Amino acid sequence: MRVVLDTNVIVSALIRSISIPGGIVRHWEKGTIDLVVSPMLLAEYRRPLNYPHLRRLHGLSDAKLEESIAAFQEAEVVVSPAYHEAVVSADPDDDIFIACAVAGRADYIVSGDRHLLDIGEHQGIRIVLPVVVLALLDDERS
Repeated sequence: MRVVLDTNVIVSALIRSISIPGGIVRHWEKGTIDLVVSPMLLAEYRRPLNYPHLRRLHGLSDAKLEESIAAFQEAEVVVSPAYHEAVVSADPDDDIFIACAVAGRADYIVSGDRHLLDIGEHQGIRIVLPVVVLALLDDERS
């Protein structure tokens, strides 16, 4: 299974590792799923993780934060989409997730963002809540 993780999933996983988003990241760390990233997504992950109020919540030092971002840079599928189709009219900044998923032939975009979730599917790529992917992964293990 190939997935693109929205920033809110990454932030939530780093704030609380014992959570649904944390479970998805653990599946990636164990090799159960392939993570699809792009340089733009990595920059997008880094930006909010440096916000003072989120730094207080995740409690990572500068070194640990960079180590976490570096781990995501080692994802199985790293793409550099040349074109960003305008898909998310309610929030065009979210188009980078769509572009990454299309370029990386992802199965899912995992997000808690209503703007993305309202689209539901794009070019066969389902856009789902973290709980949906975690349930699918847990079902596969049963």
